[in-house]
Amino acid sequence: MTDSQQTARMNRARLAAAEREAVMVEETRKANVVRENMTRLRELRLAKEAQEVLTDIAKENQSAKTKQRRRRFR
Repeated sequence: MTDSQQTARMNRARLAAAEREAVMVEETRKANVVRENMTRLRELRLAKEAQEVLTDIAKENQSAKTKQRRRRFR
């Protein structure tokens, strides 16, 4: 193997290692973004469900409004 071939092979190996590192960093970043989004969506869903429960409780606690009768004047 000539010196230039060996140098080329070492350069390719060095670049491949740098590329792997960059890919791993990017994949880690994407995974973190997905986790953060899932957490945000979960919080929104739980807040919505809590609001629905509060609305249901408030509706149950309201007294039934009776319809007022019209008085006839004689």
